[in-house]
Amino acid sequence: MKLIVGLGNPGRQYTRTRHNVGFWVIDQLSEQWGIPLGKEKWKGEVGEGFVNGEKVILLKPMTYMNLSGESVKPALDWLKLDLEDLCVIYDDLDLPCGQIRLRLKGSSGGHNGMKSIIRHLGTDQFKRIKIGIDRPAGNLSVPDYVMSPFRQEELETVLDAVDRAKEAVNEWVKTDFLHAMNQFNVRK
Repeated sequence: MKLIVGLGNPGRQYTRTRHNVGFWVIDQLSEQWGIPLGKEKWKGEVGEGFVNGEKVILLKPMTYMNLSGESVKPALDWLKLDLEDLCVIYDDLDLPCGQIRLRLKGSSGGHNGMKSIIRHLGTDQFKRIKIGIDRPAGNLSVPDYVMSPFRQEELETVLDAVDRAKEAVNEWVKTDFLHAMNQFNVRK
């Protein structure tokens, strides 16, 4: 069984923001795999189904970004999953817009959603897929930047990254995460 978590903020006003690209990947996986989201469990929106004979759980925490661990930890505990069966997908300021990076473990990198998950799990030893959103230019604060929508000229690049992140998850479910890392950790 695999638990695939996409980070974001609930609410229509956040749907198209940079901070919600993790939700975008979960929505695409839901559509591709025919696994409807909508169940409310573990303070999140959940979909359950089978892919290549393996049970997968899609989770979008509805706790707001800074409290994501309040959704992920109960899900792992209830499902009795090992950390090796968890993958978290989220935005990353330190990657160029549109680049993705898969990692087996690591720090939060200052990302508040990841800080919350690491704090609740008591470890940073879990898989993650980061989607680059760049850093803000000029005087725009980081909170204002991540809560803003992508500029039109960035959108195609970001949608391509979301698609590649979705395909990386598919590769993980089909083979293993190291294989997915080798295939998708390519600099553009």
